[in-house]
This record gives sequence, structure tokens and C-alpha cells, in this order.
Amino acid sequence: MYKEDILKDGFEQQTLPLKEDYEGKAIATLIRRLSPAKTAKAVLYIHGFNDYFFQKEMALQFNEHQFNFYALDLRKYGRSYMPHQKFNDIRDIRAYFEEITDALRIIHDEGNREVLLLGHSTGGLIITLYAKEYKGSKLFQGIILNSPFFKFNVSPLQKFFIPIAAFLGKFFPRIKVSGGFTEAYGIALHKAYNGEWDYNLLWKPNVAPKVNLGWIRAIYTAQEDLRKNLLITKPILILHADKSLSNTQNELLVKSSDVILNVNDIKELANTIQGDVEVVAVEGGIHDLLLSSKTVREYVYQIIFRWINNLHLKGKS
Repeated sequence: MYKEDILKDGFEQQTLPLKEDYEGKAIATLIRRLSPAKTAKAVLYIHGFNDYFFQKEMALQFNEHQFNFYALDLRKYGRSYMPHQKFNDIRDIRAYFEEITDALRIIHDEGNREVLLLGHSTGGLIITLYAKEYKGSKLFQGIILNSPFFKFNVSPLQKFFIPIAAFLGKFFPRIKVSGGFTEAYGIALHKAYNGEWDYNLLWKPNVAPKVNLGWIRAIYTAQEDLRKNLLITKPILILHADKSLSNTQNELLVKSSDVILNVNDIKELANTIQGDVEVVAVEGGIHDLLLSSKTVREYVYQIIFRWINNLHLKGKS
């Protein structure tokens, strides 16, 4: 079922067929890189908006710590995009639960008994809602959030209009509006500009495509659902940058701040979670902490694996 992935170097992928939706056929893509050492521990990574999985370093870090590494390209993202679809579009965050559950079952069937969910930004929002609604699931044992998208980071005037846009999204889901994604972030990341990373700019462009009102409704509804009796029964680690930045003219600050989300919004919701929660602010981190400068992301990995070790995951190695 697996074939060689575009990343090569031991990465494999398989296509997950999904139920048809309002645009027709849909698929997701499960990518894996197995640990050289025999292990029953695994992590499943869920990317963010305007994104897909390309981070070899992340997989190798988990492999070195004797974890089998898996990642999903969600429907309408990256490897899973199909020509009849609009990139990134969704009308209900819970639709993603289909591919997440399918992937977790495959991971379990492949002999993994201790599985962590790792989500960045919108991926963090998705797996938080998933963990809230699947409290009794035995398919995963813990959650790691990398700058989760708990709230829109927009001006006070725009915040007033977000609920209105979400309401209109129920009736006019295809109307497009600006995504509000700063180009400075992508320029700071990609090696063709001022960054360190190489990835497909068609799948992760510097300027995100406009979003539909239906997408705004899906995100807003999920965020509001998290504000109601947020009980997570699995241990959860929440990581975010130590500061946010709205003025993106200073390149040095762009490379050491979250220019996408307001970290105070992350902290605010994190403090409402009932359960075993650890929250860490990372000095000098950017929005995707694992794409920060080398010294910063090395520190982030230290935090992650210290936290994992404290969970006493006992997959045999």
C-alpha cells in the first residue's frame, strides 16, 4: 500500500480514500518514516493552514528517539490536493476526523501501541477538538500543540465581523475573502528568499489563497466549541512563541516572533483546559516553532522529549 514519498530518504506514503464531499472526490495522504530501532511508539503530525508536511528534520528527531513518525496531508492540502478542489477549503473541522481516525487505525494496526498527536496551528485546533470529542479513544495517548490556532488574530473591527462572516458562511460558503496571511512569514522561511527551508511554493505559497466564508465558519465554530467545558483526558503539551509581532518590517523580529497568531490568545484558552496541561513559552520562537532558528528549535525538541519521557511511554524498543 505504501510507495516511496516525494521526500525519499526512507519516507513512504499511501493514499487514504475519503467520503465524497461538496466538491466531489476527496483523499488524504499518510506519510511515514519508521524508526531504525524496533519500537511500538509513534507520533502522528497534523500540519496547519496553507501548509503540508515537508519537515524531514522533525521526522528524524522522532526516529532518533525511537518513535515511528507519521504525518497527514489533510484533504485539499499538499499531496492530497485534487484539481477539482479549492486549496485548504473545509466547511466543518470535524470532517478532518475521518482521515485522522483512519490514520490512527493504520498506525495501530502496524503495531504501535503508544501514539501521540502533534498539531501545528490549525492542526493544533483540529486535534484539540478531536481530543475533546474522543476522550475515551485508545488510539492515542497524548497531545502536543505547536502554536495552536485558538483565535483569529485580527483587528478589533475585524473581530466584530468574524461572527457575522461565520453566520453568512452557512448560507454563502463559496464567497471568498482575504485570508489575512502576512507574506513576510513565508519570505522569512523559504530558502529562495531569506529562510532556511525548501518546500513546494505551490502547496505553501508566501501569500495564502483567499478563503471561503465556509472556511471562516468552520474555524470560528470549532474555536467557539473549545470554549465550552474544555476537558481533555489525555496529557497535553502546549508550546507557543514568547511574543507576537504585528509590524513585520523588522526582519530580525519576524524571525524571532509569532507574526501569525497572538500568543496571548493561545495562553488564554490554554488556561481554561481541564486536565493534565503544560504550557511553555519559547523565547525567540516563530509561529511554527519547529521552523525557528536552529538553537530555538533544538530547545523545542528538548522540551518535547522531556515531556514525553515524563509520560513514561513504554513502547518496546
